[in-house]
Amino acid sequence: MQSKRKFMSTETLALSAIMTALVVILQLLGSFIRFGPFSISLVLVPIVIGAATCGIWIGGWLGLVFGATVLLSGDAALFLAINVPGTILTVLVKGIACGLAAGAVYRLFEKRNRYLAVAMAAVVCPIVNTGVFLIGCGLFFLDTVALWATGEGQSVIVYMLLGLVGGNFLFELGSNILLSPMIVRLLNIRKKN
Repeated sequence: MQSKRKFMSTETLALSAIMTALVVILQLLGSFIRFGPFSISLVLVPIVIGAATCGIWIGGWLGLVFGATVLLSGDAALFLAINVPGTILTVLVKGIACGLAAGAVYRLFEKRNRYLAVAMAAVVCPIVNTGVFLIGCGLFFLDTVALWATGEGQSVIVYMLLGLVGGNFLFELGSNILLSPMIVRLLNIRKKN
């Protein structure tokens, strides 16, 4: 009796492995490019590509790899010194959620228009990544962030939006939107083969 369980194709497995390697490499290289205290998450582009080409669960996997790399690279050291469980939870959840969301949005719009699907996934990925980070800051680090905001002479909300995520978010969103045509081209090449 043949199993009804659908296994991952060799092509999907290989592409997932390549995207996993790209996530690790780009996160490690991205840690050298900083806006304020945070590095730029260049890894969001391969997360979108992987989620669109390999599916929602691979998007979640790539997000998990992104989060684990952030934790292991020392990028989260500032927050780890304040609250270890809160940092680990925030970093892993934001990575997984942005990958799952990119895959879900791509799947939702793919049948209508693949260009629209990729563009929407590329927009949603950094929004979810940043949104979950802000929620994590509010849940686990609000007292510390309030001290940082006071030191800068700003309200907590303004500091969180401008000081913690402003430039970083805009860069991530812009790079994802600009690279969407490349992602679509890769998807078209994959579909033709």
